[in-house]
Amino acid sequence: MRQVIVAFERQSNCDRIRESLESTGEFSCLVCRGADQIRRTVRKLRLDLVVCGFKLGEESCESVYHDLPQRCVMLMVAPQAQLDLCEAAGILKLPTPIRRGSLLASVRLLAQVGQGRERALARRSPEERELVEQAKRLLIEHGGMTEDQAHRFLQKRSMDNGARLADTARQVLEGVIIGQ
Repeated sequence: MRQVIVAFERQSNCDRIRESLESTGEFSCLVCRGADQIRRTVRKLRLDLVVCGFKLGEESCESVYHDLPQRCVMLMVAPQAQLDLCEAAGILKLPTPIRRGSLLASVRLLAQVGQGRERALARRSPEERELVEQAKRLLIEHGGMTEDQAHRFLQKRSMDNGARLADTARQVLEGVIIGQ
């Protein structure tokens, strides 16, 4: 059974989403009521799937997403006008009102994506992961990118050049790519 974090400002939304997911027998839900609780739960229990609304208290769930480990995937469920404000490319967005079937299909898809990310990260050595993190930090500090943009930049460059992500990160750190 796959564990999912469910986080919405309104308890009734948490209850509806939790009941829909748990009724399949595929998912077990942990309800979080705040952004910091999501961060702590993800790190402590090593969970990688979050279903949430647009914001929790004063903080947007998009900012929470940027603080989560790379293995995490997020489904944001909110009115289309709010979803349009979310710029993070890595967040799957589902406009309200939602149908149970759409919710389940989206969560199942994200569960597969999360497993794929976990396997990809496991294939990299700790040294390669550190190279990628250093390159992302450099792109954030000197390239004016967000973490999501930096990661996508490295991925796209790697795919365009047919290179491994760690090799592209090494080129960024050596200044080969930034100077172009």
